[in-house]
Amino acid sequence: KLAVAQLHWSTAKYQPFQERALWEGICQVYEQGMCDAIGVSNYGPVQLQKISKFLQEEKENEVPLAIAQIQYSLMTYGQEQTQDMNSVCDDVNCRLVSYSPLCLGLLTGKYTLDNLPKSKARQQLFRELLPGAQDLLSTLEVVAKEYNRSQSQVAINWCMSKGTVPIPGARNAAQAKENLGATGWSLKSDAILALDMAAKQ
Repeated sequence: KLAVAQLHWSTAKYQPFQERALWEGICQVYEQGMCDAIGVSNYGPVQLQKISKFLQEEKENEVPLAIAQIQYSLMTYGQEQTQDMNSVCDDVNCRLVSYSPLCLGLLTGKYTLDNLPKSKARQQLFRELLPGAQDLLSTLEVVAKEYNRSQSQVAINWCMSKGTVPIPGARNAAQAKENLGATGWSLKSDAILALDMAAKQ
């Protein structure tokens, strides 16, 4: 039995007639006892409210919506939709899960325009993102030094400070161990504010 069965994407923008069928289908997975709760991924605030309303009205709140998973990091925090998700998750009583809290590795501090990832796709993306992220990366570096932590650990801890459950990727045991170093401590309000401001620029 699964703890959570999750819809990966909303079809509202490209196949809207399929959306209700997907909701019905994921509810059937719960109703047939194959999972303890359901979740959604890549749903914005509007779609999250819609599925919550569907569960309340059509399923009489008998199918629990446990999580909403979105790309959430210092790199996406400047987007209004990302910030809105915290309050909407509170409203519909589900946890916000943040995937890619290190923005594909960009927030680790390992990469520059002269030192790009090996992946051609990431190289192109980082060429586009790095120039506009310099103030944020500088702030992240300062905070990391102040806390004697890595930039990755600070970026993950910042996600936790926003009430999310971050799920960072790791390609090896060393990266997984470093990610775990984001737990057991908390950023203070001044550091969070500095990172928030840098993220919104």
